[in-house]
Amino acid sequence: MPYTGDVTPGGPPATRELGQLTITKVSVGPMDNNAYLLRCRSNGEQILVDAANEAPRLLDLIGDASLATVVTTHQHMDHWLALGEVVAETGARPLAHAEDAPGLPIKVEPLADGDRIPVGDCTLKVIHLRGHTPGSIALLYQDPAGTAHLFTGDSLFPGGPGRTTNPTDFAQIMDDLEAKVFGPLPDETWFYPGHGKDSTLGAERPHLGEWRARGW
Repeated sequence: MPYTGDVTPGGPPATRELGQLTITKVSVGPMDNNAYLLRCRSNGEQILVDAANEAPRLLDLIGDASLATVVTTHQHMDHWLALGEVVAETGARPLAHAEDAPGLPIKVEPLADGDRIPVGDCTLKVIHLRGHTPGSIALLYQDPAGTAHLFTGDSLFPGGPGRTTNPTDFAQIMDDLEAKVFGPLPDETWFYPGHGKDSTLGAERPHLGEWRARGW
């Protein structure tokens, strides 16, 4: 079945097979949080993006293969409720941006804009997107086949940026999205948000002006 990115709470995961990387998406918890398990196809190394909830389901998804790393996209509780248990069970290295690290339930290694995170022979680039939280990040995988894949946490969704609570933070998230995401990345870039369905930058790009005008 072709990958669509459509998953539901308690439902089966959806898996996308790229040339060098496998992406498995699953919805967990009452807030329909997306967690993403990435696996390098050459050596099986795995990384989890957002241990959001339902640790037993995430551990079952990880399976018997080792988990090298857990990256938390930002400090909001619904994105880390399973973090402590997953790290304790797997011994994975926990990572998050330095500005959000104090808000997490366990000690994590700090990340900064532009850092590279290995997934076996593949690499994720950290993109710091301020506004939803001070240390929100996205993770970029540049597929050698050509298409970019971007894990955006709660900074970008189909239909708009992540929630902000004041005009300054809204301007910041829009500035960062335009400068670091929509500016350098092409329309075919597929993005995977922290809740709900996936989209492409091309589908959202025509609406940037509308988002600015409405203020959310």
